[in-house]
Amino acid sequence: MQTSWTHTTVLLGEAVDALLGADASTQSAEPVFVDATFGRGGHSRLILSRLAADARLIAFDKDLDALAEAARITDPRFSIRHEGFSHLSELPPASVAGVLLDLGISSPQVDNPARGFSFRSNGPLDMRMDTTRGVSVAEWLSTAEVDTLTEVIREYGEERFAGPIAKAIVARRQARGPLVSTAELAQLVADTVKTREPGKDPATRTFQAFRIFINAELEELQQALEASLHVLQPGGRLVVISFHSLEDRIVKQFIAKHAKEVFDRRAPFAAPHVMQFKALGRVKPSDAEIAANPRARSAIMRVAERTSQAAPEQRP
Repeated sequence: MQTSWTHTTVLLGEAVDALLGADASTQSAEPVFVDATFGRGGHSRLILSRLAADARLIAFDKDLDALAEAARITDPRFSIRHEGFSHLSELPPASVAGVLLDLGISSPQVDNPARGFSFRSNGPLDMRMDTTRGVSVAEWLSTAEVDTLTEVIREYGEERFAGPIAKAIVARRQARGPLVSTAELAQLVADTVKTREPGKDPATRTFQAFRIFINAELEELQQALEASLHVLQPGGRLVVISFHSLEDRIVKQFIAKHAKEVFDRRAPFAAPHVMQFKALGRVKPSDAEIAANPRARSAIMRVAERTSQAAPEQRP
């Protein structure tokens, strides 16, 4: 009998309110919204319940289980693409009234040992969001060298013991063959990392690093944010929910960069590059939401609105 894993959507009402909260007068007829990370459909279902009859919702997801869940939605206004959210760039310019990016992995992905995301239960060391493409963490670890492993663990896991962990992985491979299960990796890290913050498993940062790397998560996030500049209409909203500092830093810096006029010091009399986003603020889960769903505790939602200013014409 297959276990049914449940998922509680973080910042559900707040995210949909922010996405749909733009002035209706700024939106075109038959507005298009994007849920760029469908997950288990919590945001999409609430969005659909509040959309006008002539609106559309396009979702993206790489996960086959997410696609199966999306197939249960029969609303003709809804469609989903089996692609990562970097493919947002394929939508027509200025065609979208709002983009939502929920960057957290879903509870069923974490709780299902077969996916290999969690150190809490044993399973194959996979961690791919899309199991039809790419290589698993186990396959990558079977050949990765110490320098590469160290860089990945340090940069994506912010792990101060990156070097010793990398050396231990390669030593284990040379002595007894490559790691193939989550339990093996978690134990190796626990044996290597002798100190850790109270209440945090020693393997937390390493598992995060490998998941981010194998799915190119930060690179895809940067691509999707840049794409949002081109696909959002004036007045359209960008809503991003992140769950760790690496993601949030990218989102914060992106919005800040495009939320101001930029003057070219080399051409002091030239028109500035106009502001492309207006930052609308940051939202964190309430104490009540965190008490009901502890996985929400690290979430940060940032909201920005596409400005109506046009880029200045290029002059010869």
